[in-house]
Amino acid sequence: MSVNDYIASLQRVERTTLRVEESVAEPQVVLNPASLAVEVAAGAKLRMVVVHDDPTTADLRFTLAEGAQVEMVELFRAEAFAEMQVEQAASSRFKLTTVELGAARAAYTINLNGAFAESEVNGVLTVGDKEHAVMHLRTNHNVADCHSSSVVRGLAGGEAVGEFRGMVYVSPDAQRTDAYQQNRNMLLSETARIDTLPQLEIYADDVKCSHGATVGQMDQEALYYMRQRGLSEAQARRVQLAGFVGDLVMQCGCEELCAALLAALEHKLERI
Repeated sequence: MSVNDYIASLQRVERTTLRVEESVAEPQVVLNPASLAVEVAAGAKLRMVVVHDDPTTADLRFTLAEGAQVEMVELFRAEAFAEMQVEQAASSRFKLTTVELGAARAAYTINLNGAFAESEVNGVLTVGDKEHAVMHLRTNHNVADCHSSSVVRGLAGGEAVGEFRGMVYVSPDAQRTDAYQQNRNMLLSETARIDTLPQLEIYADDVKCSHGATVGQMDQEALYYMRQRGLSEAQARRVQLAGFVGDLVMQCGCEELCAALLAALEHKLERI
């Protein structure tokens, strides 16, 4: 199933404001929103897919009440600029899978405002030719006993430029914070570039925080190993690239959507 087929099978949200009082079983889809405000009531669960197919600007806001859960996928297939702000109350959980299939700009601010709130962000950024893609992520630990995890991976070929900026902020009151941030990138040409800047700003002393970033090339030994077992160079390259980003996409929470996203990524990688 393609991404288009999967989207066509979902219930489409046309409103710019959405109040979720009870758990919604089926994922909801929003196409090219200029603005979207979502409130999820205490204990309610929501799954949502946001797709940017037009070169537009989007303002997205999510408010999670106590114990609310949101599982979201955001897909960029056009040169869109989207800003998202998430406010989380106690024991809420927000999980985001974001995929940029070319030039786009995404900026996320996640505020953990209640104890035992959790956020998880898995991001993929792929650019080729002369595309320029940007992903900024700021996670604010404003109270104690919260957990955040962010893993972003980038692939750039041609003369493309990728950019990741990550910030984990821990306020003085946010004791027992557990935060993890990682950004790994792979360059597929000598003229491609990915700039990465993961940061920690910590004002509490009882915390567990880590971050890291790498920029490298394809694993030539792995390519040689796969070619020795019958794969062509192009096939070995596709396998390695798909493996690099595929495990993040496959955590999106819906098997059919994960498979469709992976297929879209593989199609993009064939053209980088």
